[in-house]
Amino acid sequence: MPMLPVEHDDPINAKLLAISEDKIEGFVREPFEEIAERSGVDVDLVMARIAAMLRAGTIRRVRQTLLATNLADGALVAWKVPEDKIDNAFDWMFQRDPFSGHVVLRSTDTVTAGSDYKLWTTVKAPHGFSLREHCELLSKKVGAERFRLMPAKGIFTLGVGHVRRKTIEPGSKADQPAKMIPVQVVDLGENEWKVLLTLKREFTAEEIRSIPWAGRAKEAGVSLDEFYRVAEQLNARKIIGRFSTFLEHVKPSVGGIRVTRFNALFHWAVPPGREIEAGGEVGRHHILTHCYWREAGPEFKNVNIMAVAHGTEKQLLLEHKAAIDRHLHSTGIPVVYTNVFWGGRSEIKPSEISPQVYREWLREMTS
Repeated sequence: MPMLPVEHDDPINAKLLAISEDKIEGFVREPFEEIAERSGVDVDLVMARIAAMLRAGTIRRVRQTLLATNLADGALVAWKVPEDKIDNAFDWMFQRDPFSGHVVLRSTDTVTAGSDYKLWTTVKAPHGFSLREHCELLSKKVGAERFRLMPAKGIFTLGVGHVRRKTIEPGSKADQPAKMIPVQVVDLGENEWKVLLTLKREFTAEEIRSIPWAGRAKEAGVSLDEFYRVAEQLNARKIIGRFSTFLEHVKPSVGGIRVTRFNALFHWAVPPGREIEAGGEVGRHHILTHCYWREAGPEFKNVNIMAVAHGTEKQLLLEHKAAIDRHLHSTGIPVVYTNVFWGGRSEIKPSEISPQVYREWLREMTS
């Protein structure tokens, strides 16, 4: 059998990735059929290509995402770590803490507010456990001097879609402002947790086939119909995110091709009371993969709107940022302060959210 193309810019791969990265919303019984239908690529070819890209490392994971902000207390955390300890701190957070997701070293072009906070992570603490206590424990483990917790107060944009975003022009935006998704806490029963934990596990290349949830239902100890019922119920309760193929966008592929080179975290401080309006106007811009209302505090000049964009050219990302700034000005929203933190070394993994896993981890860390 001939080798299938595995680079993201192969025409057929690009066509299906434009859908599979972030267009399959909620829980879908046959996600690969949905990708095929919406991309116009035959379903057997969709499955073969995704499996081949996953094996080659072009796709780093295939999984059902969750709106975990509703299932666990989460925050973006900025860490001030002595220079001689920062690499070890990075490794420890990535390798030893299953509740840390994104681990990124960030820098600014000039010395600005908060530029001495170089290690940035996303952290989740399952319900019943303290996010602050978790970070205090991490702080002791890695020798951090300070940390700043920035939980999301609202979500305006959350998606990946790197292939789709490659051709977006600065200033390209939706017709309407982004609507804010509030962060709400939900409680789950034992059966729901059982289904959820199998649902969210990453797919192996062998699992990329029709009726992909049959094996997960068996693993959860329920019938396929019951699995569908619970998953669709979780979807209705806004706990399910999307079915997604995540590209390796940090490291080059086996063929040396990069999906992106630069990762920019944009900061804006707008007057208190204007956060929802400002987040809606920022979040409508197509280039952004994430946009949140987070309170960064005095260390970061009271920034309250944050957004992330990726690209292959730094100057082009700055042009996107300038277009968003002009749009905010045109809508009459005052920007008190703004900045850009650039991502350097970076590792990404899904954050664990299971209370049971947390109890076991905590026992191991404190014994």
